[in-house]
Amino acid sequence: MVRITLELASKIITATLERRVELGFKPLCVAVLDPGGHLVALQREDGASTLRPQIAMAKAGGALALGVSSRKIAEMASERPTFIASLGPISPHGVVPAAGGVLIVDADGQLVGAVGVTGDTSDNDEACALAGVAATGLSVLE
Repeated sequence: MVRITLELASKIITATLERRVELGFKPLCVAVLDPGGHLVALQREDGASTLRPQIAMAKAGGALALGVSSRKIAEMASERPTFIASLGPISPHGVVPAAGGVLIVDADGQLVGAVGVTGDTSDNDEACALAGVAATGLSVLE
C-alpha cells in the first residue's frame, strides 16, 4: 500500500498548481491529508484569500469523513441539507459541500488520503486536484 509521505504530498501539490497555471485559474490553496485526516502538506499561493487553508482542509476532510468526493457531498446537501450542515461542527476540519475535495486511492483501490483544492470555481478546483493526483500515478475514488 502506498503511504502519503511529505514527498508524495508535495508532488501532488506541485502538479496541482502547475495545472492551475496552465489553465490560467485564480491562485489556489491545496491541502493533502492522510487517511486519518491528518494534514501532511498545505500550500497557499500568493493572492489566495486568507480562509483558503481551512476550506481546502474541509473539502479533503469531508471527503474522508463520508467516503465520497466533496462534489458528491454537495449533491447530498441538496437532498439532505440539515444532515450535511450538522457535520461541520463535529468534523475536525469541517465539511465544505463543493467540488474540489477528492479521495486518493492506490493501484489496489486502497484509500491513501485526500486532497482539497480551493481558490477558483469549484469545478476548476476539482480539475486541478484531479491533475495533481494523476501526475503521481495514483487515482481518485469515483
